[in-house]
Amino acid sequence: MPAATMCDVLVIGAGIHGAAVAYAAALQGYSVRVIEQFSHAAEGTSSRSSKLIHGGLRYLESGQFRLVRQCLQEQRTLLKERPSLVTLTPFYIPVYASTTRPPWKIAAGLWLYQLLGGHRFTRLPESDWDTLDGLNTGGLRAVFRYFDAQTDDRELTRAILHDAGTLGAKVSFNTIFEQAICEPAACQITCCGPAGKETLTARAVVNASGPWVNRVLEHITPRQTPVDIELVQGTHIIVPGSLKQGIYYLEAPQDQRAIFIMPWQDRIMIGTTETHYQGDPADVHPLEEEQTYLLDVYNHYFNSKLDTSDVIEAFAGLRVLPASHTKVFNRSRDTMLHYDENTPRLLSIYGGKLTSHAHTAAEIMKHLTKLLRTG
Repeated sequence: MPAATMCDVLVIGAGIHGAAVAYAAALQGYSVRVIEQFSHAAEGTSSRSSKLIHGGLRYLESGQFRLVRQCLQEQRTLLKERPSLVTLTPFYIPVYASTTRPPWKIAAGLWLYQLLGGHRFTRLPESDWDTLDGLNTGGLRAVFRYFDAQTDDRELTRAILHDAGTLGAKVSFNTIFEQAICEPAACQITCCGPAGKETLTARAVVNASGPWVNRVLEHITPRQTPVDIELVQGTHIIVPGSLKQGIYYLEAPQDQRAIFIMPWQDRIMIGTTETHYQGDPADVHPLEEEQTYLLDVYNHYFNSKLDTSDVIEAFAGLRVLPASHTKVFNRSRDTMLHYDENTPRLLSIYGGKLTSHAHTAAEIMKHLTKLLRTG
C-alpha cells in the first residue's frame, strides 16, 4: 500500500455542502481533498431539490425567523456573485375562498418576509388575473406577487466545486469511504477508488454525506454518538407545458401543504412531497402515489388537465430532519453541525438548505480554523 496522502481537510461528499466547505477551506489556504461515491458532483440530494434559492416564506409560520433572515441574506449574495446561475423570479400566491389562510394573513406574512430582507411584494389587480398561465380563477379572492430566486442546483454545486479546484482542492469521484480512525493529532482514512484502495491522513474530516451521514459515522473510530434523524423523501415531476409569468406557490387541496409549480427547462416542474423514508438512500425513487398527488394539485389549479402518462420525468431526494413526532412542516430546517470531545477532528453536517450553503461552510470553518491553528 502506498504511503498515506496528507491534507488539512478531508471532505466526504461532493454535494452542495461538501463543495461549499471545500471552497471555503481552499480559499483560506488549506489543502483540501474531497471524496465522492458517485461519478459527478451533486448526484444525490443536491440535484434533486426544488431548484430554489429562497428564504423559506412558509417557515415564518413555525417561527424560524432567524433562518429566514439568514437565507434571504445568502440569496442577495448569490444574486450578486453568481448571476448566471441564480436569477430573481416572480412568485404568485393565489388565495381562493377555500384557501386556509385569508388574504390579510398572506399579506402580513409577505410584509414580514420583506422586513427580514425579502424583495417587495404587490397585490395583483383582478384585471391581470387572466394573464396567469391558465390559472383557474373560479373562487379566486386575491393574488400576491413577490420575488425569490431560482437556480440549477446541480450546476451551482459543480461551479462551486470547480472554484475550489482552481484553488488547489483535489476531488476524487467514484471513491467509496471505507473507514477512519481519528486520533488526537489527525485522522487516518481508508477509501477505495478507481485506482484501488488508498490511505489518507487529514488534520480534520468533514462528513458532508447528506442522507448517508449516520452510515458514514458507523465506520469511524472512536464512535461518535449520531444525531437521531429521519429521512423524508421529496418527489418532483416534470410535465409538458410552459409558464410565462413565473412560479406559483400553492396550497395543496389534499392536505394544505405548500407546493411549487414552476417553469423548468422549457417545461413545468411540480413539487414537492413529504414521505417518510427508510432504507438505503441510494435506492430512493418517486412513488406512483406521490406523482398522482402532485398531478392532482396541478389539475386543481390550472385549466389544462394532466395524468400520469404526461409525466416526462420524476425524481426524488431526501431531506435530513431531526427525528420527532411532530409534523414535518413544523420541524426545524436549521443546519446541525455535530462533533464531540471524543472526535474533535470530525465534524458532521446534518440537514441544511441549498440557499444557506455558504453560511454553513463559514460556520464550519470557524470550528476548523481553531482546530487547525492549534495543531
